[in-house]
Amino acid sequence: MTQSLNPAVARVLKRLHYPLDVILTCVRWYVSYSLSLRNLEEMMAERGIAVDHSTVHRWALKLLPVLEKAFRRNKRPVGKSWRVDETYIKVKGQWKYLYRAVDKAGNTIDFLLRAHRDKAAAKRYFEKSIVQNGEPETVTIDKSGVNLAALESINAERETPIKIRQTKYLNNIIEQDHRAIKRRTRPMLGFKNFRCARIILSGIEVMHMIRKGQMQDHGVARTAAEQFYFLAI
Repeated sequence: MTQSLNPAVARVLKRLHYPLDVILTCVRWYVSYSLSLRNLEEMMAERGIAVDHSTVHRWALKLLPVLEKAFRRNKRPVGKSWRVDETYIKVKGQWKYLYRAVDKAGNTIDFLLRAHRDKAAAKRYFEKSIVQNGEPETVTIDKSGVNLAALESINAERETPIKIRQTKYLNNIIEQDHRAIKRRTRPMLGFKNFRCARIILSGIEVMHMIRKGQMQDHGVARTAAEQFYFLAI
């Protein structure tokens, strides 16, 4: 792996002073499982590797943005029927809003952490998702007037409008999908700042998508862990 590293990963590693396999293992465990940083420190110590929990956190903050970019280059296309909703994430003792969407098959469309739940935040999410994944034919939302206003604003600028459905029961699939993310963030007991929350959540979302089979395999069968490590190449 070290012979053909992603250049961005190689630049990060110059400042980290630990073997790549140790770093990637710790970062993967952190975004994959309901483990705290101190759990990871203890697990590494049991394997004869002395690493402070704050060091693992620093590794995650430095590597995850690079790995997310690599994942987006290898992400499979998603469907044209989207289910959109937001869930709550605590940052510095205050609730923030994680906008998320899945297609009707349950594949993650995209995600975006915002400080506010308003028309501007919702519109920014939809615009980002369309740039990254192409235009949907249909978007299903709940009874939120904010999301409706954002979509209507986007449609006003388009020749072919996106079909909007406000049907709560059709959004059960995205509400169920939120649980996988919330289950992982629960042991973290909230984030200390917005930047940290945004980066760690991106890593959790990437690993969640890998587990759902959303990373292109290029004809090579790999486990979810191997796919995560492949992002560093």
